[in-house]
Amino acid sequence: MKSKINELTKTNRFNVSKHLKTLLFASVLFIGATSFAAAQSKIAHINKQELIKAMPAYTQAQAEIEQMGKTYEAQMKDSFAELDKKLKQYDGEAAAQTQEENQRRMQEVEEIKQSLTQFQQQAQKNLQEKEFNLLKPIVEKADGAIKAVAKTQGFQYVVDSAMLIVAEGKDLMTDVKTQLGM
Repeated sequence: MKSKINELTKTNRFNVSKHLKTLLFASVLFIGATSFAAAQSKIAHINKQELIKAMPAYTQAQAEIEQMGKTYEAQMKDSFAELDKKLKQYDGEAAAQTQEENQRRMQEVEEIKQSLTQFQQQAQKNLQEKEFNLLKPIVEKADGAIKAVAKTQGFQYVVDSAMLIVAEGKDLMTDVKTQLGM
C-alpha cells in the first residue's frame, strides 16, 4: 500500500511539475510577445481638454455662450419681476373682485408660470445646442492637429493624458499647439 502511495505521489509530483513548466513557458512566451509588440508601437499622450481650452476659438465660443446665457437670464429676471408685480396687484385687488374674476386671475398666473418654465427649458436647450455647434469645429480642429502631429512623428497611439495615472511617453502638447499656430 505504501509503495502505491509513493508511486502515486511521484506521479502527481511529475504531473504538477510538468504543468508548472508548461505554464511557465507559456507565460514567458506571452510576456515576450507583449514586450515585442509594445516595443514596436509608439505611444504619446496629450491633455486634449487643456489643448482645447488653450485655443483662441474656444475662448471666443465661451464668451458667445456666456453672453447668450446672460441674455436669457435677464429675460427670465424681467419676466419674474413682471409676474411678481402682477401677483401683488392681484392680491391687493382680490377682496374687491368677484370669485370668478379671482379664479380667472389665478389661472392666468398659472399659465404665466408654465410659460416661464417652458421658456427656461427652451433657453437651456438653446444654450446646449449653441455650445455643441460652437465647440464641434474646435474639437475637430484639435483632433486633426493631434492626428497630423502623431503621423508626422510616427506615433501609432495617442492617449488622453487627463485619464492616465502614469504618463511617461512623449507629450504632444507643444507640438500640437505649434501645428495649430498657437
